[in-house]
Amino acid sequence: MILTPATRATAGLCITQIIGWGTTFLMPSVLGRHIERDLDLPSEVIYGGITVMFGVGALFAPWVGRSMDRLGARGLMAAGSLIYALALAALAASQGIVSYLLCWAILGVASTLALNTPASIALAQIAGARARQAIAILAIVGGFASTVFWPLSGALELIMGWRGTLLVFAGMHLAVCVPVHLLMLPGRPPAPPATTAATPAHVTGLSAAESTRAFWLLALAFSCGAFIFTGFIVHAIGVLRGLGHDPATALMLASLIGPAQVAVRGVELTFGHRYSIMSSTLFAAATLPIGLGLAWLAGGNIAIALVCIVAYGVANGLKAVLRATLPLALFGRAQFGTVMGRLALPQGIVSAAAPPVLAAVMANFGAEGVLAICFAVASLALAATVVLVRTSPAIR
Repeated sequence: MILTPATRATAGLCITQIIGWGTTFLMPSVLGRHIERDLDLPSEVIYGGITVMFGVGALFAPWVGRSMDRLGARGLMAAGSLIYALALAALAASQGIVSYLLCWAILGVASTLALNTPASIALAQIAGARARQAIAILAIVGGFASTVFWPLSGALELIMGWRGTLLVFAGMHLAVCVPVHLLMLPGRPPAPPATTAATPAHVTGLSAAESTRAFWLLALAFSCGAFIFTGFIVHAIGVLRGLGHDPATALMLASLIGPAQVAVRGVELTFGHRYSIMSSTLFAAATLPIGLGLAWLAGGNIAIALVCIVAYGVANGLKAVLRATLPLALFGRAQFGTVMGRLALPQGIVSAAAPPVLAAVMANFGAEGVLAICFAVASLALAATVVLVRTSPAIR
C-alpha cells in the first residue's frame, strides 16, 4: 500500500508529539520528586519549569507562525527537536535553580518550534481539505503520551536515575524526532491558490471587519479555555478531595478525564464531517460551564462530580482539535501559521499563569473557590463563542 504524504506526515507527527509531551510537560510528574531531592529545590520550582516553558514559548509563537507560512514546517520542526535534545541534556546536568529554570526556558523555545501548534500548522499545510481529520488523529494519539511515558519514565529512573533518563529522552529527540521531521515533512509550504479580480479577499466568506472580530473572539475563547485546561488538570485530584471525596475516589474520578478526551476525539474523527465545526465549538463551550457549575453547587455528590469530570474531559478533548481546525475554517490556509502563532501568544501566557494562580486560590478559598473561578472563566468563553458563531454563521 502506498501512503500519501499527508498520511506519512500524520503518522510521523503522532510519534514526535508523544515524545514531545512525554519528555517535557508530563516528565515532572514522575521525575519531579527525584529532581527536587537531588537539587534541594522546592516542588514549586520543580513544577515552575513548566510555567517557564509555556511563557517563553508564547513569546516566540507569533514569529514561528509567520516563519512556518514562509518556510514550511520541515526545517523549523527539525530545529525544535535538536534544541529539545540539547536542552534535555543540559537539564540532566543542572545543579541548581538557575541552570534548572534556564533549561526549561530553552525547552520553551523548542516547544514553540516542534510541539502542538507547529504540528497542527504542518498538517494544515499538507493535508489540505482533510486537515480536520488529520488533526483529530493527532489529538487522539497525543492523548496517550502519559500512558506511554509515565511508566517508561518510572522504569528508566529505576535503572539509571533521573539524569540518565533525561539523557535517554534527549537521544529520542535526536534519533527519532529530527529524522521524522526531516524525512516526512515537505520542505516548503504549499503555494497559495491563484487569485483573480473576481476572487474575494476572504475565501472563507468573512469581510475584513468580521475577520478581525472573529480573531479577537477566538483569542478570548481559547485563552479562557487554556486557563482552565492547564490549570484545573493540575489541581483536579485536590479539588475532588476538597469537595469531600476520599483519596481513592478522587483518583478514580480524575483518571476518567483521559478516556473522556480520547472518546470525544474519536467521535469527532468519525462523524465530524457530518456536522458543522461551529456545532462542535458551541457544544464544547457549553459543556464546560455546565459541568463546573454543577460541581460548584453540589460537587460532594459523586454523580455530580462524575458529570463534572466527564464534561471537562469532553470539552478539553474537543478543544484540542478545535484549537487548530476552527482557525483553519475561519481564516483559511494562506496565513494559517501567522494566525495560529498570534493565537498561541495569549494562550501560552495564560497557560503559564493558570497553575500558580489556581494554586493560590486553592490555598485561600479551597475547592469551591477554584470551581467558582473556573466556572466564571468558562462562562466568559461560552459568551465569546456564542458571539463568534453569530458572527460566522456560514462557516462549516
